[in-house]
Amino acid sequence: MAKAFYPGSFDPAHNGHIDVATRASALFDEVIVGVYEAPPSKNLMFTTDERVALFQKAIPVSNVSVVPFTGLAPTVAKDLGASVILRGLRAGFDFEQEFEMALMWRNLVPDIDVVCMMTALQHQFIYSSRIKEVARLGASIADLVPAHIAEAIQERI
Repeated sequence: MAKAFYPGSFDPAHNGHIDVATRASALFDEVIVGVYEAPPSKNLMFTTDERVALFQKAIPVSNVSVVPFTGLAPTVAKDLGASVILRGLRAGFDFEQEFEMALMWRNLVPDIDVVCMMTALQHQFIYSSRIKEVARLGASIADLVPAHIAEAIQERI
């Protein structure tokens, strides 16, 4: 088995992210969740340290760690000793975006493979930006994120 790097902004981490990381932990010796410190064009609700801590608390397995990162994901993956970049896919739009990203990453660092896992059916519609929007409008997000993340979002709002 290999080490996988799972990059994202995770603002906030939601049940789909947790599902992918947890299932990947059974496939890889180690999964490193990389929380991107400064994602371009993202309106962040939480600081990098907060996003790292929230994801760490949500992950129920010992071979998954959560770290902040900057720079290009394939370069960071290589520096961390990962041979795989892990990505979660929802239905439709995600495939095209992830396919293009995987081709670019392979061009930049050819010895890093990209492995995509389909998010569980019940999480196919969950997006971090949508969670924040729905929470700001007063709807419950209890079934979309772990309880401690729902509480953190409500406190931030």
